[in-house]
Amino acid sequence: MTSLALHVEHATLRRFVSQIFRAAGCRPPEDERVARYLVESNLVGHDSHGVIRVPTYVRFLREGKVVANVQPRVVLEGECLAIIDGQYGFGQTVGEAAMDLGLARCARHGVAVVGVRNCGHLGRIGDWPQRCCEAGMFSLHFVNTSGLGILVAPHGGIDRRLSANPIAAGVPMPDGKHIILDISTSAIAEGKIRVAYNKGVHVPEGCLIDAEGRPTSDPQVFYGTPPGAILPFGGHKGYGLGIIAELLAGALAGGGCSRPGVERLSNGWLAVILDPRRFGDVQAMAAEMQRFVEYVKSSRRAHPQAEILMPGELEERTKAARLSQGIPLDETTWRQIVETAESLGVNAPPLA
Repeated sequence: MTSLALHVEHATLRRFVSQIFRAAGCRPPEDERVARYLVESNLVGHDSHGVIRVPTYVRFLREGKVVANVQPRVVLEGECLAIIDGQYGFGQTVGEAAMDLGLARCARHGVAVVGVRNCGHLGRIGDWPQRCCEAGMFSLHFVNTSGLGILVAPHGGIDRRLSANPIAAGVPMPDGKHIILDISTSAIAEGKIRVAYNKGVHVPEGCLIDAEGRPTSDPQVFYGTPPGAILPFGGHKGYGLGIIAELLAGALAGGGCSRPGVERLSNGWLAVILDPRRFGDVQAMAAEMQRFVEYVKSSRRAHPQAEILMPGELEERTKAARLSQGIPLDETTWRQIVETAESLGVNAPPLA
């Protein structure tokens, strides 16, 4: 049975989520910070990394698997390099600290490489290249999950061996419409499966297999006993990119690659940040990027309704619509958030 959608005004939702995290033990500004990033994910249409995560984040706090109010620690540094131990703090807090450090080093030296280990869930990875673009910097990001998030079968295999291993990149555009690529190397992000599960709908074909390797589109099969697995996107291509993300974010950054027996979610992350001002004439560069975008968009359309979009353009459009119309949440997700709030003594806001 499909769960009906509610629409919640973004500022109302952000205040509510902030109250939940404050009641759970996050001091200002962390309570607001976590809420801001989660709601932003919903605003841009990435509901899989939005407020659907609230019950899980609170459970992680209660179980000691994520730690509130942590100050990330720099454990290795050079002029252009820094490795940060997140000490299992919220990814939104660790992520901001990592990007602030990387952007400052990049401004001084033209390039910065930041590795992060022992970090709570980083949320929507597209937030971090977006932050770099707003500072005028190019960036490339690789993320893994050291063990608790093992969900993906290798190409040609059945058993879960990799995490979703996102790759993201950002290109700052002169008109402010930044190009933000944010993809999972798996055929679908686990959060999108959770969204479908809560809505009572199936996921697209070609994303999941059951425990015996048979294709399925049923989220209940994926979460069943024994569980299914997610496939890499594009067969060997997504699998290969997932391997690279795993090794850069896990082995090189020092948090470790996917392995069995892990009971605490930890993201590893490697970010490369580049200052375009160190590469030559930025005005000529900007003109060339704009020319290229216009050239790509000038292609004949496959059909009259087809659109040629740059990475990030759909998110920008979705955000404008949801700022105006509210954020859609299925009844199951809203009920789970409300139950979490009530367990902390927080009352849900009335919905119009």
